[in-house]
Amino acid sequence: MAGLTGETMAPDTDLDRFLEGLDYPMFIVTVASETDSGPASRSGCLVGFVTQCSIDPPRLLVLISKNNHTYQLASGAQTMGVHVVGSGQRGLAELFGGESGDDIDKFAACNWFAGSGGVPLLADCRRRMIADVLDRVDLGDHVGFIITPTEVQSEADAAPLYYSQIRGLQAGHAA
Repeated sequence: MAGLTGETMAPDTDLDRFLEGLDYPMFIVTVASETDSGPASRSGCLVGFVTQCSIDPPRLLVLISKNNHTYQLASGAQTMGVHVVGSGQRGLAELFGGESGDDIDKFAACNWFAGSGGVPLLADCRRRMIADVLDRVDLGDHVGFIITPTEVQSEADAAPLYYSQIRGLQAGHAA
């Protein structure tokens, strides 16, 4: 490979070094599952892998770890909530990223309400949407959920919490 100055460079496969210094907003995904025998099951998790993947029609790709408690409910969900975590909401990020739904009811520790289709929406997140799940793609240790928004609430002045602000947060589920 030729570098910018014409020297030959050996290929480098160190992805961590490639990504070093990049920063991205954090999101919380929430889902609910209706049950025949009682109230809906709810779950939610902190995610860092969210990207727009189509402009027209509008589509997002949301990745959830297969090890995450939320993945179990999301794998059968028709809709999900996607929330931009605000810059002053590290505690909310710690709740949804550092605790597991296997151990606690995260929704008992935060303000939320049921949106369309019973999707739990976090009242304190000023940017949130409900989206239909169009498809799922196995991407290794994560599954990509291709979604399209059906309801969006957004306050543009709500700055997001970035990965650099929660670096070192221990995941609530096994890696």
